[in-house]
Amino acid sequence: MSEQIGSAISVDHLTRRFGTGADQLTAVDDVSLTVAAGSVVALTGPSGSGKSTLLHLIGAIEQADEGSVTVDDVVVSALRRAALARYRQRVGFVFQRYHLLPALTVLDNVIAPVLPRRGRADHATRARELLDAVGLAGRERALPAQLSGGQQQRVAIARALMGAPGLLLADEPTGNLDSTTGGQILDLLLDLRERHGMTILLATHEQAIAARCDRLVRLTDGRVTEDLDLTDGEDPADTYERAARLRL
Repeated sequence: MSEQIGSAISVDHLTRRFGTGADQLTAVDDVSLTVAAGSVVALTGPSGSGKSTLLHLIGAIEQADEGSVTVDDVVVSALRRAALARYRQRVGFVFQRYHLLPALTVLDNVIAPVLPRRGRADHATRARELLDAVGLAGRERALPAQLSGGQQQRVAIARALMGAPGLLLADEPTGNLDSTTGGQILDLLLDLRERHGMTILLATHEQAIAARCDRLVRLTDGRVTEDLDLTDGEDPADTYERAARLRL
């Protein structure tokens, strides 16, 4: 494990609602949980169960109606605009749809989130190191359209790591990929956790992906309905039986 320490997370009675009156939907309903620094946690549950919304609340993309999020002793839900912007720079985001800028090269896509902080040349060396780490050395000048889906997701992961985050939030990062490529992306995330010490929260509906995490938190209708410790001494390479008993 890297000497870098990932972020510890505490979510306390978190609630997020959308709409009003009879049309109101409670996407996250009184959720409380803690996540140990450096762990990999799978958030599972059916579509609409609140997985993405919970990630957005932890990452300060959305604001809660009730409750609080604390990351490394910082109460994120109490931060004002400037402090929130600084917090978001410490969090890495990976999404299902990659969100790469089509007119920019691979290298410039990785650099883009940190450009307001110094110029392109100041960040190019780190961006190349990250592209090498995700297996894309030599593709710096390619455009997103010239890459496969798995390669585009690797670019998105490198981009998420540019700010050296202690926390990585991944929303269905393998959802658009075939099972082999999805497994390779998870291999990459787990390897990066070992090397960089990050805490990873991973929303997924895929059994084989969730089975390789340290912990599984299942959401149903916005509530936590199951919380399983998967670090029980079972061989982590034997994912089939482990996945079967998760009942995703």
